[in-house]
Amino acid sequence: MLFKLIARHSRPYLGWILLVVVFQLASTITTLYLPSLNARIIDEGVVKGDIDKIWNLGGVMLIVAFIQVIVAVAAVYFGSKTAMAIGRDIRRDVFHRVSDFSAREVNKFGAATLITRGSNDVQQIQMLTLMGLNFMVNAPIMCIGGIIMALREDAGLSWLVWVSVPLLFLVVGLLVIKLMPLFRENQERLDNINGVLREQITGIRVVRAFTREKSEIARFGEANADLTKVGIRVGNLFVLMFPLIMLILEAATTAVLWFGGHRVEEGLQVGSLTAFMQYLMQILTAVMMGTFMAMMIPRALVSAERIGEVLDTKPSIIDASTDAAPVPGAPAVEFRDVSFGYPGAEQDVVHGLNFVAEAGKTTAIIGSTGAGKTTVLNLIPRLYDADQGQVLINGVPTQNMTRASLSAAVAAVPQKPFLFSGTVASNLRFGATDATDADLWDALTIAQAADFVAERDGELESPISQGGTNVSGGQRQRLCIARALAAKPHVYLFDDSFSALDVATDVRLRNALEEPTKDAAVIIVAQRVSTITDADQILVLDHGEIVARGTHEELLISSPTYQEIVQSQISAEEVA
Repeated sequence: MLFKLIARHSRPYLGWILLVVVFQLASTITTLYLPSLNARIIDEGVVKGDIDKIWNLGGVMLIVAFIQVIVAVAAVYFGSKTAMAIGRDIRRDVFHRVSDFSAREVNKFGAATLITRGSNDVQQIQMLTLMGLNFMVNAPIMCIGGIIMALREDAGLSWLVWVSVPLLFLVVGLLVIKLMPLFRENQERLDNINGVLREQITGIRVVRAFTREKSEIARFGEANADLTKVGIRVGNLFVLMFPLIMLILEAATTAVLWFGGHRVEEGLQVGSLTAFMQYLMQILTAVMMGTFMAMMIPRALVSAERIGEVLDTKPSIIDASTDAAPVPGAPAVEFRDVSFGYPGAEQDVVHGLNFVAEAGKTTAIIGSTGAGKTTVLNLIPRLYDADQGQVLINGVPTQNMTRASLSAAVAAVPQKPFLFSGTVASNLRFGATDATDADLWDALTIAQAADFVAERDGELESPISQGGTNVSGGQRQRLCIARALAAKPHVYLFDDSFSALDVATDVRLRNALEEPTKDAAVIIVAQRVSTITDADQILVLDHGEIVARGTHEELLISSPTYQEIVQSQISAEEVA
């Protein structure tokens, strides 16, 4: 998966990669030429006392060294540029794929691991690509070229190359085998600690409300300790590796000096011995560079597998290629024998739902906790696809509508209102990019949010923090209602969207909603009976099925389930 991923994303940058190869080749050739020049300076200049020769060869050596620096810098530049571009493209593809996921796929992976895969895992592949472009071209050429040049200087010492190089490969290979499972475990531990940290940050108010700081600290400490243990084991292997590599390098140097000394007595020139030692160091350095690459490959392999899981996951909801024409006279929303169950659930959450929501009318859904009310609303904007049956908007199945047309037709105010970092205006324009300031103030006025927005510094341009944490729960809810109103859809979905409002604000808001929603279908999920008494149709859900439907007055007479809900909040006589 790793090499497939890199190959796929490197195609647009083949020109840059070719430049890297050319510059790395030039850099390696010049590097290999320098020890030979140094040997000639010693043998032809220093030993013979020929100053002119020293100056001439020294000048050539400086020119070669200057060229080596220039081409090496150019190779690193284009290598870095290519690696960063590949990392950027992989992150883009991961983001686009996650953006196409339905709630089903997001829940399957979890937010924490998706963040890790789109950031840390991509970084591992990016670093491998960078090291690969900088070293993997250089290392084999340096190794092969160094062996040829070393044998050219003195074939009698060649056995030192055949001993030291395989020994270095053996040591590194054993360490890489040990590191592979540790890298996988490290990424899993990183997922875990990210999940714990995300939970604690998002749920900090609950933690403090129940004074659970100590237990949460202990839970984070446990996850942190697990990650640390794996990191220590990886670190121990790294710490062991470097002394072993240095031991082999120093032993090789010592062997060259010892046996080379005997070769000098037999007639080998001192410059040639010096060059041989430099070439041996270059060979072993090339092997060591390959070693660093080999150490990064296991981690990158694990990361590539994790990224591949995301990229290879096909979204369960496929966007339609074209829009079907609305059916004249069809209801705004229609459920036809709809059933749906969450993955892994033993039974359906909703089963055999049949109802219509007409334009210009309000449909309310009520029921006990877990009855499936929110699930019904989630099926309308196609956050999930029904397992059986059809959900239709204006007579068109939602599967035959593009995401753009579906979002234009439906505006939802979720049970847990969410605001994005930015400004009040940017949040309100989320579903209506062309809305004017006047449109936004109209939406705020209807949502009973104009007063507190007007009091904020900057008004519409006042900042909103991530998640809307710098406004109260009621203000956040009203801003989300205003966002839906600014979009001016054909269908409004309110998922218990008035629960954070006081009774007086609730009444004013519902009265204000009558005019802007008079031509649209309004579907409300409610916990408070008082918010739905004026609904044109009330659906009573129990265990995922509609057990009763009608107006408030009709249900008070005909539905024991509805009567029970009413009596649990307020007596039927007071409501009636």
